[in-house]
Amino acid sequence: MAVLGLSKSFAVCATGGKRCFSRVGFVGLGNMGGHMARNLLEKGHKLIVFDVNESAVLNLTAIGADRASNPADLARDVEVVVSMLPSNQHVLDVYDIKNGLLSSAKRDTLLIDSSTIDPFVSQTLAKEAEKSGVRFIDSPVSGGVNAAKDGTLTFMVGGSKVNFELVVPLLKSMGSRIVHCGDVGMGQAAKLCNNMLLAVSMIGTAEAFNLGQKLGLDPKVLADIVNSSTGRCWSSELYNPTPGILDNVPSSKNYEGGFGAALMAKDLGLVQSAAAKVEASIPLGSLAHQIYRAIIAHGFAKKDFSIVYQFLKGQK
Repeated sequence: MAVLGLSKSFAVCATGGKRCFSRVGFVGLGNMGGHMARNLLEKGHKLIVFDVNESAVLNLTAIGADRASNPADLARDVEVVVSMLPSNQHVLDVYDIKNGLLSSAKRDTLLIDSSTIDPFVSQTLAKEAEKSGVRFIDSPVSGGVNAAKDGTLTFMVGGSKVNFELVVPLLKSMGSRIVHCGDVGMGQAAKLCNNMLLAVSMIGTAEAFNLGQKLGLDPKVLADIVNSSTGRCWSSELYNPTPGILDNVPSSKNYEGGFGAALMAKDLGLVQSAAAKVEASIPLGSLAHQIYRAIIAHGFAKKDFSIVYQFLKGQK
């Protein structure tokens, strides 16, 4: 049975015999997007990619992806596009109605934006897409670089139920949990709420472990206590900001890789903007935003956001 004109877009993947779109576009091949695109290829999807970073494109074309010269060119030859971009403006530029994806996407093309942006921007793009006969969903992710690499991301999807059900098989090529959050924009709302809480909990964890160290407490002993007590959280148990407690986290790798402090500050800025629009009180979220802006001013923009431990350690 045809599904809103898209049934012909499915083919049998090269691996596993699962259905997949016959041609997928991917825009944005950074720390997250590069791994996501690679997983699509490995699951048998035919992929065409675009990024302004030439080496990022070459990494994918070397294993079988085709390349596009720009987003508009990419949209002409696919049934679905996934975008993973840094900011509101990057997304608006890529989706531009005159020169971007929306200028050339065929009718019923499904556009999936996995960037973390303002929910109101996603809703505006959905309206523009509808005018062009194109589908749009927002689908930001959680899990970080390791989950992107391992294909275990959580996708928070905002869009119609029909579009959500249509895209689940594709998203499962990149993630392990796909959650329908509501209409367009609600995926972004869920992501921003989550990231605000993550920032607050990471700052709290860093404060606690700095205090413990100054009191003479072994950080591994403190971690054992916290992670079996009421202070337990993701930031303490699985992503501890103190070097040497966990091996496979940025704090034990000079805070390299992971989720950059600049990106956390960007997300907290989006939180501020969204909260102002709906008149929500977020005192801790606002303070977290100030702290991460200060971290950037001290030259740690490209370090993982858990660098807040070292930042606080240096404050007198």
